[in-house]
Amino acid sequence: MARRQTWVVVAGGLVVVLGALWLVLVWLIPSDDDLAAHAAGELQARLGVPVRLGALHWRLLPVPAVVLEDVATDQPQAITVKKLVAYPKLLPLLQRRVILDRVELDGAVVPQLSMRALDATPRGGGSGAPPEDGATPLARFVFRDLSWVSRYGVAVIYDGEIDFDPGWRPRLAVLRRPGFTPATDLTLTRQDQEDRWAAQINLGGGTAHGEVQLQTGTDGRLVLNGQLQPRGVDVASAVSAFNRKPVIAGRASGNTVLSAQAETLVGLAQSLHTKTLFTMGASTLLRFDLDKAVRSFGKDHAGQTPLDAVSGQLDTQNTPRGMVTQFTGIKASSGALSASGHARLANRQIEAEFAVDLVDGIVGVPLVLSGPVDKVAVSVPRGAVAGAVLGTAVLPGIGTAIGARLGATLGRIFDSGPDRQPGTATPATPGTAP
Repeated sequence: MARRQTWVVVAGGLVVVLGALWLVLVWLIPSDDDLAAHAAGELQARLGVPVRLGALHWRLLPVPAVVLEDVATDQPQAITVKKLVAYPKLLPLLQRRVILDRVELDGAVVPQLSMRALDATPRGGGSGAPPEDGATPLARFVFRDLSWVSRYGVAVIYDGEIDFDPGWRPRLAVLRRPGFTPATDLTLTRQDQEDRWAAQINLGGGTAHGEVQLQTGTDGRLVLNGQLQPRGVDVASAVSAFNRKPVIAGRASGNTVLSAQAETLVGLAQSLHTKTLFTMGASTLLRFDLDKAVRSFGKDHAGQTPLDAVSGQLDTQNTPRGMVTQFTGIKASSGALSASGHARLANRQIEAEFAVDLVDGIVGVPLVLSGPVDKVAVSVPRGAVAGAVLGTAVLPGIGTAIGARLGATLGRIFDSGPDRQPGTATPATPGTAP
């Protein structure tokens, strides 16, 4: 009986202690309204734009958590968050310091154009005290159903997670395209405590593994460098993974060099430059028949072009106004034709010129593509075709592109098109000289 009374007293005391602790926590932690006002102010101070919160509440059990719902920036194209749950560490929270164990985001829309207005650099205007030296302000960030919307309205959904070391250095980061086959994902793994990460990329049924590193220059700017080795990447599948229309189908391999310099991480992304030397074996040029385009003087190019091999260099340059893509040194060949040239794509406008050789003696014909990507104008000068044939006739036996291209050049000079006034330009249209 005495032992039972002892346990009753102990249990009763424990209940009293827990109840007192609960009352202390309720008294110390602010109300939902106070916390919502504080959170909105902190977000606006750090992002540089007004932020609206649909709802915010906190809970203590089973673990302390702050839940934000229906968050939106006040912008023409709002950045929205359906639900975000933050799990703060309890002891720092009672000391009015916010150190997060993890943050989980479910459902978000991030328009690329809206990111330009955000000030991504941390400001000192927040009321929360900074974490102590060596602390990790956020240990783990998990996101699901995050929709990235390009400047032209193309939406791509991502899932992923990031584990942080002190100083916001990712220890392990994973980005994936959910529900897409073949698997499309990126994994970054930090090497020891250096600012160097092993990169593993699965894309288009192939891989593009390599390494990236981050340094701080003498002027304080961040410098990003890296190398990747694409191997056996199905180009059509890789492009489709990001909701773009592929231009060519086939497997590519090569080497890619990454570089960027900026003052912030957002600036690094906006200034990223890549250079890829690539080769492709058997492939197909989709939605464009090169032979038909030449023989119809650009009036008809519907169809496809089978190719035996393609090689060249691809450069991409991110800018605040979008990506600029350039192809140089392009060489393509098949049993029926060969082609070489260059192309530039920026702001959904393409400018390209190729020299096409056909097996029946039409060599070095200039093929010009220009205009918006959804309505490309194709130009093949009639005089150039005649000149190309003339070139092969002038230098028989050499069979050679030297005479043929000389003839094509003469054909372009003497093409019977309308005279142009100096300083004026005539848009390229099908069937006319560029």
